[in-house]
Amino acid sequence: MNRDELIEMATQVYGECVWHETALLRLEAFAKLVAKAEREACARIVDPLPYEDISARMLENRAALIRARGQA
Repeated sequence: MNRDELIEMATQVYGECVWHETALLRLEAFAKLVAKAEREACARIVDPLPYEDISARMLENRAALIRARGQA
């Protein structure tokens, strides 16, 4: 995600504000940590798949589990 997208999301949370460079660097660092944690959580959902037996149905089920993470 680029800086403009990050600022847009932060604006949804904090409302309109002026972002100073130091605050933006911290916000970007935080976003990277959150994204890393989410990627790892998604990987743990997919890791148990028996790759030699992957079917379209199994992939759909895993995709649904990943998407459902946003509703927790």
